[in-house]
Amino acid sequence: MHQNLTALSLQLSSVTPFPLQFRESSISKLKQAYPCPPQRFSLKPIHRISCIATRPKKRFASKSDKSEAGELVRFLLRNFSDQKPLVSTLNKYVKLVRTEHCFLLFEELGKRDRWLQCLEVFRWMQKQRWYIADNGVYSKLISVMGKKGQTRMAMWLFSEMRNSGCRPDTSVYNALITAHLHSRDKSKALAKALGYFEKMKGIERCKPNIVTYNILLRAFAQARNVDQVNALFKDLENSSVSPDVYTFNGVMDAYGKNGMIREMESVLSRMKSNQCKPDVITFNLLIDSYGKRQAFDKMEQVFKSLLRSKDKPTLPTFNSMIVNYGKARLREKAESIFKKMTDMGYTPSYVTNESLITTYGLCDCVSRAREIFDGIMENSKDIQVSTVNCMLDVYCINGLPSEADKLFEYACSNGFLPDASTYKLLYKAYTKANMKELLQKLLKHMDKDGIVPNKKFFLEALGAFGSKQATIESCDSKPGSSSSQISAKTD
Repeated sequence: MHQNLTALSLQLSSVTPFPLQFRESSISKLKQAYPCPPQRFSLKPIHRISCIATRPKKRFASKSDKSEAGELVRFLLRNFSDQKPLVSTLNKYVKLVRTEHCFLLFEELGKRDRWLQCLEVFRWMQKQRWYIADNGVYSKLISVMGKKGQTRMAMWLFSEMRNSGCRPDTSVYNALITAHLHSRDKSKALAKALGYFEKMKGIERCKPNIVTYNILLRAFAQARNVDQVNALFKDLENSSVSPDVYTFNGVMDAYGKNGMIREMESVLSRMKSNQCKPDVITFNLLIDSYGKRQAFDKMEQVFKSLLRSKDKPTLPTFNSMIVNYGKARLREKAESIFKKMTDMGYTPSYVTNESLITTYGLCDCVSRAREIFDGIMENSKDIQVSTVNCMLDVYCINGLPSEADKLFEYACSNGFLPDASTYKLLYKAYTKANMKELLQKLLKHMDKDGIVPNKKFFLEALGAFGSKQATIESCDSKPGSSSSQISAKTD
C-alpha cells in the first residue's frame, strides 16, 4: 500500500453542489468563456480525496486541429502573389496565425523553392507577441535551408539561434549536419559533418542520438566510404544508443543503389546479429538492389521470404521486379509478376503502368505498350506527365520519332503540359535521327512555353553521344529564343 502511494500523488479536487438547472446552463457558459474551467468558486466547495498518476498525460493535436491548421495555411498560400506579399496576408490574418501554422508554411514554401519567403515568415513571427524563441523553429528552418542547398543561410540561422538565447540541442545539430550534406562539395560536407558529430559528444544536451548515426551512416555509405561506415557502427556499439531498423535500411539502401552488393549483404548480417527484424522496406530495397544487378535468383529468393513473412508485399515490390525484368528483356517474367500482383488483389498504380510500358518498350512490343497507354487515357481523368514521357520514350528508343511527335502534338492539344524531361528525351531522339523539321517544331514549343535551353540541357540531352557534335541551323530564329541557341557541342 505504501509503495502504491509513492507511485501516486494525492490531489485535492473540488465538487460544488450546484442545482442541476444551474449547472446545465451556467457551466456551458463558463466553458465558452474560459479554455479551462475555473479552479475556485465563490461558494464553499465540498472536498474529497482522489488518487491520480504523478506523470501528466501527453496531449496530442487532434485530427480536426491539424486539418484546420492545414486549411488555413493553404488559404494563406492561395492569397499571396508577387503583387501581394505573403507578409501582408499574414498581417491580415494575424489573429489566427500561430507557431503551428508557421511550421506548415515553412514546409510548403520549402517544397516550392521559396526559401526566401520562409525567412520573411520567420521575421514576421519574431515580431508577434506570442513568439517565443524555440529550438524547434530554428531546427525546421535550418532543415529547409539545407534541402535547398542554402548552407550559408543554415549556418547564419544557427548563429542567430545562439544569439537569441537558445541553446542548441541534438535536433538542431542533426538539422545542421543534414544541411551540410546537401551541399555540392561532398568530401568537405562529410568532413564538416564528422566535426559536428565529435563536437556533439562533448556537450551534454547535444549527445548524438540514433537519428544522428542514421544520417551519418547513410551519407558515408552513399559516398562508398566503407571504412567510415564500419567505424561509425563500432562507435554506435560502444555508445548507449541502440541501432534500429532505419539504421540498417539506410545503409543497405545506399550500398544497394551504388551496386555494392557484398557490402549490403554484410550490413544485412549485422542486422540479423543485432536481433533487428527486417520490415517490408528491407525486403523492397533488397529486391530492388538484386534486380538492378540482374541477380534474379537472389531477388526471387528474397521475394519468397517476404511472402512467407508477416509483412506483405507493397506496390513498389512488384513495380521494381517488373521494371528490372523488363530491363533484362525478360518479358514473360515481368508479365507473371504483374499477374501475381493482380491475383493477390493489388490495384496497379500509375507507376505500375509506367513499369509495364517501359518493359514492353524495351522488349520491342511497342503496340502492347501503346495499348496500356490508351487504356490509361480512357480510364483516367488526370494523366501524369511521367506516363506520357514514358510512352514517348518507348517510341524514341525504338527508332520511331515520327510517332513520338504525333503523340506529343496530340497530348499538347489536349492540355498536356510538358516538363524539362519531355523536351530532353525528344530533343535527344530527333537529333539522333537527324530529323531537323521535328526539331524545329519542338523548339517552337519550347519558345511558346518560355523555355530557353542552357548548357546543362544540352549536356543531359546529348550526353549519350560522347564526342559527337550537333549543329542545327535555324531558319526563323529570334534573338534569345530556343531556336537561335541551338549550336551544341558535346565533348
